[in-house]
Parts: sequence; C-alpha cells; structure tokens
Amino acid sequence: MTSQSFASSVNADPVSEFYTSHPYPPPVHNLERDVWRDENAHRAEYHLLWPHKEFRADLDVLVAGCGTSEAAKYALNHPAARLVGIDVTPTSIEHTETLKRKYNLTNLKTQQLAVENVSDLDQRFDVIICTGVLHHLADPGLGLRALGSVLKPDGAMYVLVYAPYGRAGIYVLQEYCRTLGIGTSRQELAELFAVLKALPQHHPLFAAQGGSREFLDGDLLADALLNPRETSYTVPQLFDFIERNDLMFGRWYSQAPYLPQCGAIARTPHAERLSALPERKQYTAMEQWRGVMNNHSFVAYRNDMNNNSLKVSFDDERYLRYVPVRLPWTMCAQERLPPGAAGVLLNRLHQFQDLFVVIDTYEKRILEAIDGRRSISEIIGRVEGKEVSPRARSFFEKLWWYDQAVFDTSKTQ
Repeated sequence: MTSQSFASSVNADPVSEFYTSHPYPPPVHNLERDVWRDENAHRAEYHLLWPHKEFRADLDVLVAGCGTSEAAKYALNHPAARLVGIDVTPTSIEHTETLKRKYNLTNLKTQQLAVENVSDLDQRFDVIICTGVLHHLADPGLGLRALGSVLKPDGAMYVLVYAPYGRAGIYVLQEYCRTLGIGTSRQELAELFAVLKALPQHHPLFAAQGGSREFLDGDLLADALLNPRETSYTVPQLFDFIERNDLMFGRWYSQAPYLPQCGAIARTPHAERLSALPERKQYTAMEQWRGVMNNHSFVAYRNDMNNNSLKVSFDDERYLRYVPVRLPWTMCAQERLPPGAAGVLLNRLHQFQDLFVVIDTYEKRILEAIDGRRSISEIIGRVEGKEVSPRARSFFEKLWWYDQAVFDTSKTQ
C-alpha cells in the first residue's frame, strides 16, 4: 500500500479520524517508572505470561495501537526489551516520538500502521500488547488474526476488550448523544459535561462509574461516549472470538473476579454449585453475578502451544518447587484491621471491593518471606522449620486465586 493510499484509508475510517482529533490516552509530557525499578516487578510480569519459563528481559515486544505514550512507557520501564509501537493515527506516533527523543529510548521504534497490516513489519514478537484497540476495528477478528500471525511460537498476547454488562449506562448515553447529534467540538463537550452532571440519581451510568458523579472530560469523555464504533464481548462471545481466530485462551490478567472461590460469592449457598461447573461456565456465571464488568483483560497464545505447561496447580508435591513472586500492584494494608488480623491483602487492579484476603500472623510471616527467589519449600522451612502443612499449601493457593502472586514453575518442568 502506498503512503498516499494508506493516508486515504485512514481518513476514510471514522475511528481513525476520531483518534487523530482526540488522541488517547491524553498526551503526557513526563513518564514515570517508580514501581518498575525493582527487578521482581519484571519477573512477576514475565511469569504472569509464562509461569513455566525461566525469566529473561531481552524480549521483542509489539505495542499494537500504542496511542500517545504506551509504547514509550514500556520502553522506559524495560530497557533490555526491543519495542515496536504501531498506531493508525499520525497524532499518536508524533506524541510517542516526542517522548522517545526526550527519554532517549533507543530500544523503541514506531511506525504508522493499522493493526490489520501488522505483517508489513516482517517481524515476530515474544509479547504483543493490544489494549483498548480491537473493539474499535471494523473487523476485530481480522485484527486479532493479524496479531496472531506475528506472534512467535511460544509468544504471549495481552489483550483488553470491552465487556457489555458494565458498559450498559455508557451505551444508553451513546444512544442519547446519537439522538441529539452531539459532536466533539470543545463547546459541545463542555455542554455534554454539564448535562451529565444533571443525570438522574439512578441512571445506569453510575454503575460504570462506581457510583461517582465525577465524570471524565475532554478527550476522555469523547472516547467514552462519542467514539463512532465499538464492539463488546460477554465471556462466551470472548472465547468464541479468541478460538475462531486461531488463538488459545491462557488466563485472565486478573483472575479473582471470575473465580467463585474468591470474594463474597464464596460465602453464599451457590458457591459449591458454581465450583462444580466447567471452568468456562464458572467464568460466565461470575460475569453475570458481578454484573458490572466493563472490560475483559486476558492473556492468549497460539493455539498450537502446549497448554499443560502453562498450568499452575497445587494438586501434587511439585508445587513445593514453585517460586512465588508478588505482583507489583498488590499491597498488605495494616490499618483499621478486623479483630485478630495481621493484615489485609489488596490488589489495586481489582474493580470489586469484596476481593480481599484477611491474613493472620502466621500467613503474614509467609508473605514477608516471599522474595521472588525462594521456593515454597524454602519459604516454609524458613517460617516453620518443618514439613509443609496443609494450611501453608492452602495459603499459597489463595495468593494465586486472589492475584497476589504469580509463580515461577520452571524448576518443575
């Protein structure tokens, strides 16, 4: 495709035109890397994708639909990785290039390119990151297949797409905006912002906002309510979408919201009945029970990858050789604790407030012994000085369920 024909195709597509005028995420001038200075953060991120492989940092990474800063952030935080950022809009590439020059990101290359044409790069990748992009394409399946075609045989893809139930209020207001013919001029956005402040108390938008009346403005508001095209997926639709396009579901990026053994549902009369369902039906039921999931973040692989090697299981003694690594976005709260508690474990990525773990003094000692290097048997030996108890096994499994830790299982392969 010539540059002229490419530019014509961009201008002909309403989503491309939209993001050229309203770049997303909103451009930033400074990048931060505080949480990623610790090597364990990189190891946690790696073993979330590949529990069975030994850690390495020199990965080939594609950020597909890089927006204004996502590829630059990743390049800054992963100096040993080799980054390619693509985006269909020149505005996003220009902002990314500005950050590249400012931070001397010699490990980053950018190219104005549609996701559907990613094979033009003539390169394969260990990691493909594509968040908030596929659901805006005219043919999301074409985009997903294109990305899968440039994934290395043992590569991993991190994808985020919209989910319908939590976006019900947004969809109502999108229709409202279409009914009135609301545009994206500065004046129309200001007027829309004022109108949203006057929404009725029980409008379904508040579910997507967590009950808050603090609405996003500017380009964020335009992206939520005025984007010309999007597709959303329930759990069954998502699995069909993945498999129909020659990929294999690996795991949820944050799995606790989808598991019936986590949170408030685990203490209800339906907990046992839900746990008896096949895995996918559990996920389907939990999406329906939670009711307000607004997106699905997941990890996918090529469908010819060995699925067994990806399993993290506590069913036999091999788990003792696992090396637990705390996820960097987790924390142990120490204030306003329930009686008898030594801490409360939280994951800042979780949308739902029931997904916490109350721990006692024994469990806190185990948690504090996790350094990303010691195996489970070494940790227990340090804490207990004896054989691993069923209680310890249960605690490590709970850390896994609740997205508090991932595991390096490479010593068991």
